[in-house]
Amino acid sequence: MRIAVVGSGYVGLVAGACFADLGHDVIVVDNDQQKLAALRNGDVPIHEKFLPELLSRHRGQRLQFSDDLKEAARVSSAIFVAVGTPPTESGEADLSYVESVAREISGGIEDYKVIVEKSTVPVYTSEWIRKIILRNGTDPDLFDVASNPEFLREGTAVTDFMFPDRIVTGCDSPRAAEVLRQVYLPLTDGSYYSRADAIPQPDRAQIPPPIIVTSTKSAELIKHASNAFLAMKISFINAVASVCESVGADVNQVVHGIGTDSRIGPRFLNPGIGYGGSCFPKDIMAFRSVAREFGYDFRLLDEVMKINEDQRQRFVRKVHHALWTLRGKHLGVLGLAFKGGTDDIRESPALAIVQLLLQEGSKIAAYDPAAMDRTREILKNGITFANSAYDAARDADALLILTEWEEFANLDLARLRGELKYPIVIDGRNLYDPEMMAAQGFTYYSVGRAASHPDGVPAAVSKNGKKA
Repeated sequence: MRIAVVGSGYVGLVAGACFADLGHDVIVVDNDQQKLAALRNGDVPIHEKFLPELLSRHRGQRLQFSDDLKEAARVSSAIFVAVGTPPTESGEADLSYVESVAREISGGIEDYKVIVEKSTVPVYTSEWIRKIILRNGTDPDLFDVASNPEFLREGTAVTDFMFPDRIVTGCDSPRAAEVLRQVYLPLTDGSYYSRADAIPQPDRAQIPPPIIVTSTKSAELIKHASNAFLAMKISFINAVASVCESVGADVNQVVHGIGTDSRIGPRFLNPGIGYGGSCFPKDIMAFRSVAREFGYDFRLLDEVMKINEDQRQRFVRKVHHALWTLRGKHLGVLGLAFKGGTDDIRESPALAIVQLLLQEGSKIAAYDPAAMDRTREILKNGITFANSAYDAARDADALLILTEWEEFANLDLARLRGELKYPIVIDGRNLYDPEMMAAQGFTYYSVGRAASHPDGVPAAVSKNGKKA
């Protein structure tokens, strides 16, 4: 099938490369000439496992890059719209890019097409896309608008695309549903998975994945509701972690106790410094805005966002408890990306904490395996960038772990202790066992668990006189 993917950002580039690997002929369209030139030259603009291999495999063959949207639409059967929908000041999704694409697509519709929302958009967006295309004189029998939300996690996006939990296709006509069924047929009939060059299968993959056909409105809501629910689980367990710290319980034990309940499950019950990235913060605000527009005050989402913001402040208070004052303190920081496996720093809680610490007058040496170049573009003063985790820890008053990169969970602790000025680790991702850290000579703070200290070293005392 001939497919056009509009937008070469995170979703568009991953989708285009994966569609090509399924056997389709794909044109990725963008109006950024610099980005197009880089993609044609073999550059990979984002840090994503398996993406470089797929781009190299299909570039110039099944995968083309173009700035001519009208022509790409003319030669394609399915046109996936994957442009940005950033939040406005009021929290609504800015759909101006989607509208612009819809207007331009209308000039390339000469035979039947399915225009597919791949971007995360509010309910009723499909109806507006249809109205815009009709207003530009397109025959209503020559196109349908469908919704095919993505559920990709940064760092594992290619694997998530090829081994999805489910494929949701929101269609209001059998003809559109059949086109999308053909697009995903190599996955749903299992033929892709028998190939020798298929992307490696992850644990717990469901093969073949189920395809769920809904109305367009339902599909639009499924994406927002999914992200809101996952963010709610993160904020819930972070709130529970705060209670655990207050009463002396261990949040990891609590997570095990509730996560084994099949109705709840253990996934996304990971206490830490909160969620971030390009999806959850934006999508929750947009979902809340949509609910309000249609008469429902979704106050639960307000609390989810409030807990998430407070989690960052709580972590900074933890650093205060460990070090008393922060002005002039030298802090080693491990992690700048919003999560491990990506170079994305958008809405990164790690970066937000770094900025708070810099405002307090701390000096920071930071290391991240992928996100330092992006961070250099926005942070200029008070921060230096290290060549390794041990380099970041050298002569630091404390080491802060802010992103859950696998290498940060497997450090040589004896070497790490030797690099630090004081053996203090403040772990926002709970990568280590407190008793083991104390046995290795560290004063160790984490989330939702009591602080641990080496034998003979007293616990830090907070301003209210209680042990931290």
